[in-house]
Amino acid sequence: MAPQRETDTITGVDTTGHEWDGIKELDNPLPNWWRWILWTTVVWSIGYWIAYPAWPLIASHTKGMLGYSSRAEVAKDMAAAKQAHARFAENLKTASLEQIRTQPDLLEFALAGGRAAFSVNCSQCHGSGAQGAKGYPNLNDDEWLWGGTLAAIEKTIAHGVRNGTDKDARDSQMPAFLKDGILKRPAVEDVAEYVLKLSGQDHDAARAGRGQAVFAEQCVACHGDKGQGNHEFGAPALNNAIWLYGGDRNTIIETVANSQSGVMPAWGRLLDPVTIKQLAIYVHSLGGGN
Repeated sequence: MAPQRETDTITGVDTTGHEWDGIKELDNPLPNWWRWILWTTVVWSIGYWIAYPAWPLIASHTKGMLGYSSRAEVAKDMAAAKQAHARFAENLKTASLEQIRTQPDLLEFALAGGRAAFSVNCSQCHGSGAQGAKGYPNLNDDEWLWGGTLAAIEKTIAHGVRNGTDKDARDSQMPAFLKDGILKRPAVEDVAEYVLKLSGQDHDAARAGRGQAVFAEQCVACHGDKGQGNHEFGAPALNNAIWLYGGDRNTIIETVANSQSGVMPAWGRLLDPVTIKQLAIYVHSLGGGN
């Protein structure tokens, strides 16, 4: 049964016959401006269907009279970007690391590329912020195993560390003093106490005194007479609070007894020379480069 329509006594407008809680709906016509907008959008949509790709087909879609393609636009923009980058990339090939630092546009390009390359290739070990982790050096500080100059950083990135695949890889090996039978357990513990003393930590003075003699005989050649470290051998400084594997007593004893030997890939075999330069510039810029 159709709703019963009636005329509203106040406005003189017919009702639709719908009523909610005593409120009756008036059958007012839509405003003309609204109708014009509706029909304009309908006409516009028909024109859009004709001019632009719109309707899906079985194996393709309608191409539109204008032949527009968003995919082609993206490809065009990418080609333009590559062309713009090519000039900088060519300059990076021939410029030295120091020259790159003195040219603002080239430096900006190198930093942007280095940041992207670091995120893809290096952040898995060194962290997204290059803060490092146990066994993976922090690249934000000024403590470097193999040197923090631009040239040193570039060489480390390109050739890696103890990877067995690059003849120019950084390479050194700390003896496993207990495991290899070089020192007995008491001597290992004594030298660990001396290392605690060098780094300003609580230590047993008597044992540290005995450990100093062991250190002078076994460790000075690489770590220096004051534990200052040596970039030539990748030997870390032992006289500060920065530790790659941990600086507590048990960890130091473990390191002296069994050694540590981290590995880093030779990225020069995996990345092009321009990207290696960009990475070196970026890592150096993090705040810890010499």
